[in-house]
Amino acid sequence: MDFRLKVFQSVAHHQSFTRAAKELKISQPAISKHIQELESLYRIQLFERYGTKIKISAAGELLLSHTERILDAFQWLEYDMNQLTNRIAGELRIGASSTLAQYILPPLLALFIKKFPDVKVSLINGNSHQIETALLKKKIDLGMIEGISQQTEFHYTPFLRDEIVAVCSTKGTIKEYDEITLKQLKQLPIVLRENGSGTLDVLESEFKKHRIRLQDLNIAMKLGSTESIKLFLENSDCLGFISVRAIAPEIAAGRFKIIDISDFAIYRTFQFIQKQGTSGGIPEDFIRFAKRQIHI
Repeated sequence: MDFRLKVFQSVAHHQSFTRAAKELKISQPAISKHIQELESLYRIQLFERYGTKIKISAAGELLLSHTERILDAFQWLEYDMNQLTNRIAGELRIGASSTLAQYILPPLLALFIKKFPDVKVSLINGNSHQIETALLKKKIDLGMIEGISQQTEFHYTPFLRDEIVAVCSTKGTIKEYDEITLKQLKQLPIVLRENGSGTLDVLESEFKKHRIRLQDLNIAMKLGSTESIKLFLENSDCLGFISVRAIAPEIAAGRFKIIDISDFAIYRTFQFIQKQGTSGGIPEDFIRFAKRQIHI
């Protein structure tokens, strides 16, 4: 494989020489040299320069479409040749939404790389919308999301059932409740995940079933991660909605308390997500492995 194409793909995705250098773990001058060589080879400018900023040119977009197919084909070649010797080797880029990346995937990945040491695994995290975008732009090979999204350009594989619970700090006054009604919930200050979060999508969907809109709630804050919500709750007298898997240690330690909501429960299914038309290879190997380890 021509490494210059890998460099070009990284620069095109990041729209930055600096971020491409960081991703590929080579120097920025080396990145510039590879791009200059490609531009000299094809005698055309692949990126438009605006001071320190760059934007891919029309010629660059054309080269990128070919580059994506070439690198995909090379990845399949490497996988198929290794299969001849019953060896799994190559690269797996996973993108996962926050709950999965922080609380579910780490032990799975540790077991996976122990069993398949010749697979280079990388993980990025973001909300469900960001993971879908990364998959469309081929920045990742496999996504794992926590929302209810079902878009036609993706194939979804159910993985693991999860429950979202209402929790509060044991230092505030809300801890006096054991159970509340939906009417009481509307009066209490709550903190939620940010727009684009799979957790928020699930919550909004469940509230709609009870004819409750988000604007009907007393929302004190929206935050970008589960850990941010935990810290916020520890320093406020608010109610938050968090995966039971993410809050279990704090519940056991007595720092948080689950508040039941009468006639209201929130369940969701974590899902693997792939682009339609893609199957097999290391992503499928990981899906099979993860489903076998579902009990962890």
